[in-house]
Amino acid sequence: MERLKAFEDMLNDIKKQAEYETEQLKQLKAAGREKSATYRQYLGNRMFYKMMLEKYKEYGLIE
Repeated sequence: MERLKAFEDMLNDIKKQAEYETEQLKQLKAAGREKSATYRQYLGNRMFYKMMLEKYKEYGLIE
């Protein structure tokens, strides 16, 4: 049960962080800061989170 709880906690954190960084990307883009290091870091993170969530879907762990 502890392992399942840890997985659920991790999944929720990934989802929250992905949402936060997506919002930050929108704000930076609106400010014309697409070439900033912060924007590029958030973009790279977003790609990583997307890949992780797709793997979870692939294995049937989330919908």
